[in-house]
Amino acid sequence: MADATTPPPLPTGGTQSSNRGVMIVLSYLWLLALVPLLVEKEDKEVQWHAKHGIVLMLAEIVFWIAVTIVQMAIGTILGCVVGLLSLFVWLAIVVVHIMAIVKGVNGSRLIVPGVSQYADKL
Repeated sequence: MADATTPPPLPTGGTQSSNRGVMIVLSYLWLLALVPLLVEKEDKEVQWHAKHGIVLMLAEIVFWIAVTIVQMAIGTILGCVVGLLSLFVWLAIVVVHIMAIVKGVNGSRLIVPGVSQYADKL
């Protein structure tokens, strides 16, 4: 039985793309994740990273909408505090994307709790 931090085994089926590194980078550049998802259908590793990148993007959009609603609901002064805190969260999100790109290009996977489990179901 694997725990939540253990990444799933790398796929053995499918062919390896000649431009796998570029496709993995595109997988974590928000909407550009659609390119490897639609182009590299035979490379299972690229498909995993593309699905993971899309789910990560959707989670970020939901977060952005929630922060915007909270800022509008609580007013100007507290809204500014929430906006400042969300700036640090966005910085953390960029760091997660960079870490996912580096790990993906090096042949491993970054597991983001919640996001990765959902992406694996797709």
